[in-house]
Amino acid sequence: MRQVHHEISVPTRGKGLYDFTASVRAWVGESGIRQGLLTLYIRHTSASLLIHENYDPTVQSDLERFFSRLVPEGDAIYAHTLEGADDMPAHVRAALTQTHLVIPVTERAPLLGTWQGLYVFEHRRAPQTRGVVLHLLGE
Repeated sequence: MRQVHHEISVPTRGKGLYDFTASVRAWVGESGIRQGLLTLYIRHTSASLLIHENYDPTVQSDLERFFSRLVPEGDAIYAHTLEGADDMPAHVRAALTQTHLVIPVTERAPLLGTWQGLYVFEHRRAPQTRGVVLHLLGE
């Protein structure tokens, strides 16, 4: 059994979903590990990770609009406003989604479905650079 790890930087331009599937596929393919388990972890509290549809881009925009309605900015319920009106809603959105994913690897590739892609779900308005740690365990 071997294990390797790597970190990918994903630049964002504000709220929305950012596909980084190709970077993950390339790294797993070059890792030398044929089969195993891939863990992805985002090192932030105002962004999250999703496995989501990668065919129709309206799915991503619909998801962003839904979360904007579910967790609106400027709600008087928030006491944490030191970093701006979008910060506490970003933390809530991250808490409702996920900060890590686990994906099987077979034949040096993540075992994703036909219409599945890997996304950073950015919850802040301003551009960010998000770090995603990849850890692969296998043979």
